[in-house]
Amino acid sequence: MTREKRIYSFEFFPPKTAEGMAKLRAARKQLAQLGPKFFSVTFGAGGSTRDRTLETVLDIQADGLEAAPHLSCIASTRDEIRDVLAQYKAHGFRHIVALRGDLPSGEVTTSDFRYASELVEFIRKETGDWFEIEVAAYPEIHPEAASAKADLANFKRKVDAGANAAITQYFYNADSYFHFMEECDAMGIAIPVYPGIMPIYNYAQLARFSAMCGAEIPRWLSLRLADYGDDIASVRALGLDVVTELCDRLLAGGAPGLHFYALNQAGAVSTIWQRLGI
Repeated sequence: MTREKRIYSFEFFPPKTAEGMAKLRAARKQLAQLGPKFFSVTFGAGGSTRDRTLETVLDIQADGLEAAPHLSCIASTRDEIRDVLAQYKAHGFRHIVALRGDLPSGEVTTSDFRYASELVEFIRKETGDWFEIEVAAYPEIHPEAASAKADLANFKRKVDAGANAAITQYFYNADSYFHFMEECDAMGIAIPVYPGIMPIYNYAQLARFSAMCGAEIPRWLSLRLADYGDDIASVRALGLDVVTELCDRLLAGGAPGLHFYALNQAGAVSTIWQRLGI
């Protein structure tokens, strides 16, 4: 597979302000020149950004670009999810990133869904093949999984329920992805699994994200970044080198494409893209 035939995508979060939306539009305009298949937009914990997610994907769609809204099911009823699906379908969206999601901090509530596999099954039951569905995968194992084997079985349930493809949690160890793909092959899982790529902008921010989602920052990288302290230029320079090398190795090893967690910024992603010669 040549790099030109691979699929690339970028992920945004819904801005909270008009200024944030303007900045996102500028970043999106720059990234759109790279020709991604789609832009995905996150859905806050417990559906907390539902309206802003819709507003953001509509804004992307208005520019003639493909948008893939995220949809998380935790703390949601079947009627609520049915309503969201109807909205997305009415607006002509054909692509969804289906996730279990997280509850807002400190909140306790009931839900009609326990797992993302149940959400995928529900989407298929309600809408047939209308949506292309992407789900999450965890090469370094979901932090709540009982074991690596249990986590892989959970991923297979999502695939069996009707997922078309998967996007991984970000990671910095390419071997974790390759090993995960070997395990998927052994279980007969054949859908494309796109590595999730997190550019490194700020060490404190990255450490916070990683602690929440279970993504491992290799010890050597963590120590090097910590040594730079507030020297953001050095942090980003090292980050560009590390992430570019990671992407290059993933593509050389047969990854079907890359999904960039852009954090509503274009600079680092564009630089990595240029270095890769995509």
